[in-house]
Amino acid sequence: MRKIMLKIKMAVVLAIFVGSNLSYAQLQHKKEQVKNNYLVAAYIWPSCHDDALAHKKLWSEGIGEWEVIKKGNPRFDGHYQPRQPLWGYEMDNDPKVVEKWIDAATDHGVNVFVYDWYWYEEGPYLESALDDGFLKARNNSKMQFYIMWANHDVKYNYWNVHRYKDNTNILWNAKVDWKNYKIIVDRVINQYFKRPNYLKINGEPVFSIFSIDKLMESFGGNLEETRKALDYFREEVKKAGFPGLHIQWNQGGGSLMSDEKASQFREKVKTMGFNSVAMYNMGGMNEDYIIYGTNSIKIREQLDSILDVPVFPCVSIGWDDTPRFPAKGIKDVVHYHNTPSSFATLLSKAKKYADTHPEQPKLITINAWNEWVEGSYLLPDMLNGFGYLEAVKDVFINGKYDRY
Repeated sequence: MRKIMLKIKMAVVLAIFVGSNLSYAQLQHKKEQVKNNYLVAAYIWPSCHDDALAHKKLWSEGIGEWEVIKKGNPRFDGHYQPRQPLWGYEMDNDPKVVEKWIDAATDHGVNVFVYDWYWYEEGPYLESALDDGFLKARNNSKMQFYIMWANHDVKYNYWNVHRYKDNTNILWNAKVDWKNYKIIVDRVINQYFKRPNYLKINGEPVFSIFSIDKLMESFGGNLEETRKALDYFREEVKKAGFPGLHIQWNQGGGSLMSDEKASQFREKVKTMGFNSVAMYNMGGMNEDYIIYGTNSIKIREQLDSILDVPVFPCVSIGWDDTPRFPAKGIKDVVHYHNTPSSFATLLSKAKKYADTHPEQPKLITINAWNEWVEGSYLLPDMLNGFGYLEAVKDVFINGKYDRY
């Protein structure tokens, strides 16, 4: 009798399963999506495609910064250069490439892309990666995105030392005037914020700004004038039908601050009305990844203690920008203990930080999805395979670091 009842139960389960018209893989994927309640956001450096301005001024081979990445050379024994992507030298503005990225990202727990966004010579730069790659990817609805305005100056030899050698003059100055600022505001609202998968916090589009010093320089170096510019942005966003704008200060890394510097930082965040603080890389760089990570936690704790707005944790994969700088060597590279497992442990610490701050969104940033030229990327390569993506999955989907 017991065997008969068991068979009946199994038949019912099977009927439900078949009737649902979902494959086992689809059910598993749905289960994983439910389990991940975090916004795991990976930065995208959109340099690996043939941008018209970049072709003219920087990378003439037509493959974007792959031109420089391929020329990376080892500076010490065991130095992994040049970096070797598992999937080859793909163009980041190819929608078929980005469709693969989106599938790989979401399968492993990354559900937000943060696109570096530029404005030089009174126009957009490297925008095709977002416009033609991500936004034309057929599956982009699976993932959210937002913009980080990377408003920093660029020296001639910074992005192609092979072409410009020791020329450290400014190629592009990121300072903007009011005319260009208004064009930028209008462009990002209409081109990006209105997309249904643009990341919003409490209905407010998130807009991250990399260089606050350069932003202030654009408005006379004055806190109050800069606040007026940001308030103008907020009002335009409200006119577009949103409840407001979530403006994020992006630290870009850094180190522990003195009490005086910390006080000044707090005052700037407050006076200009920033809604949150995030980081592009986790800060506290050291040759030893374990020390690097420990330093980053101390930096995060300091920011958390001095600010009244959310601080979103960042975890970096590593650091190695030697392809850009011929003089750099072993002390400028993270080369001890930087493994997928070490990365996963730091990621679990960031997750715990998010859990202990229930008043703020569970947003965690990762440096980065594809920073090949800086040695910090989740994309699979010939050394670690899918190791770093699997690390994200272990933390956010499998709950490996929550078991005990």
